[in-house]
Amino acid sequence: MTAPRRRSQRRDTPPPKTGNTEAEVLRGFLDYLRNSIATKVETTPEPDVRTAQVVSGTNLLGLLNHLTHVEESIFLGHRTTDWPATFRCAATDTREDVVARYRSAVEQANAVLDTCDDLSGPVPHAGSDRPGPSTRWALTHMIEETGRHAGHADILRELIDGTAGR
Repeated sequence: MTAPRRRSQRRDTPPPKTGNTEAEVLRGFLDYLRNSIATKVETTPEPDVRTAQVVSGTNLLGLLNHLTHVEESIFLGHRTTDWPATFRCAATDTREDVVARYRSAVEQANAVLDTCDDLSGPVPHAGSDRPGPSTRWALTHMIEETGRHAGHADILRELIDGTAGR
């Protein structure tokens, strides 16, 4: 593991101001976390963005690649059979490729969410034979999943170059 190159002041972006409905609050916080982790990855230089900073081998690109697969599974109905493999990127994947795939998955997921009028109703999985979870569950799970991995990304980024905060 490399020592941090510099220490910076913690600069946090405050939580989002959202609307008053449950859906607006959930979607506002999810988008806040999505942007936080994507920005952390896209502002980390090569090769640091793909270099493991911890014994488990976790790296920033792998975290974002995993979150892309989770977004696609929960909101788009894609099947993933090897979840541990989603934490790894191909050697040919660039930072820009991984961030673009993530942002595309988020955009597609938001388009699906735009069609969900009832949080108790299932997330529609176009072209899939399996029913989606309730929209409320899907949003809550994605907030938990994205928040957990955004926290991992915060630690990795601080180990890389001392950058802290959202």
